[in-house]
Amino acid sequence: MQADNFSWVRQEMIASQVAPRSHLGPGAWLRKNLFATPVDALLSVFAFLVIAWLLPPSLNWLFFDAIWSGADRTACLTTEQGGQLPVGWSGACWPFVSGRFGQFMFGRYPMDERWRVLLAGLIFIALLTPLLIPRAPFKKLNAILFFGVFPFVAFWLLVGGAFGLRYVETPLWGGLMVTLVISYVGIVVSLPLGIILALGRRSHMPIIKLLSVIFIETVRGVPLVAVLFMASFMLPLFVPPGMSFDKLLRALIGVALFASAYMAEVVRGGLQAIPRGQYESADSLGLGYWPQMGLIIMPQALTLVIPGIVNTFIGMFKDTTLVLIISMLDLLGVVKQNISGDPTWATPQTAKTGYIFAAAVFWVFCFGMSRYSQYIERRLDTSHKR
Repeated sequence: MQADNFSWVRQEMIASQVAPRSHLGPGAWLRKNLFATPVDALLSVFAFLVIAWLLPPSLNWLFFDAIWSGADRTACLTTEQGGQLPVGWSGACWPFVSGRFGQFMFGRYPMDERWRVLLAGLIFIALLTPLLIPRAPFKKLNAILFFGVFPFVAFWLLVGGAFGLRYVETPLWGGLMVTLVISYVGIVVSLPLGIILALGRRSHMPIIKLLSVIFIETVRGVPLVAVLFMASFMLPLFVPPGMSFDKLLRALIGVALFASAYMAEVVRGGLQAIPRGQYESADSLGLGYWPQMGLIIMPQALTLVIPGIVNTFIGMFKDTTLVLIISMLDLLGVVKQNISGDPTWATPQTAKTGYIFAAAVFWVFCFGMSRYSQYIERRLDTSHKR
């Protein structure tokens, strides 16, 4: 066949060209993301107006008109503009936060023993950070240390009573420390237990399936408040006489079981999204049930439901505030106690400042979990790869 018959075939690649000016720069980004359609433009303008209305007074109250130094409530009870504004009209009362910061973080944990909490926190960060970095080496060893060794080290550091450390009873614990402890235990326990419950609910063994369904539907059918009450007041009735559970341990059990029931449904949704061909392919390779689940099915299912898993974690982190009803003081509980039970700082300004501080702390942790989950989703998304 003559080469002339292929004259329509390109012999040289066209050199890359610069994108049109209308697709470059801030103006192109604004047109694409904020003003692509008339509706988008209307909503963007409305959002800008709302921000312009709320942002300046918020910044004034939080920073520019705020009180930054003082020893008690009198520092925040000021008048402005020659007495034209009522008492207490000034901005945020940050001396309240700085003066009670130790209680917000540690509760009533002894001052001279708080180094143990800080050391446990540093170990937690040192072990968690490599796990969050995908390319960090020694992942298996790191996971064993974080999930298998760290809980015992943290228990020894926080509780004490052995190897020369003073015993600190859990009723003295409080603040962000309790929030993180409950969240850590809930996350570490709920995910594997939720996976087991999801597999049990999809099991072909009638008894296993029935028990899994009963547990999941029973726990999901009651609020967390009821679960905490049951764990705190009814659980001791089912243990042998003379045996007692620590109140914090009861809360940990209640939160972990409650979160695992919701986690089970999230994981089950991922399992149902896996095409039947994946199961058949695993069967054709001669894999048994557990290798099939561990190597092929479960990794795909968990990847599909990362948003649901992280959403459950975020909800559990925020729900730790409910332990207040069983007389445990997490971060929000300590803030509330200092606002209502300390006459030294009892003013409307300190109440607003304290609640805003607690909300900011919760937002930082929840936003961090959300952003990291989005990063993992993008990293594991292979739909755009060839």
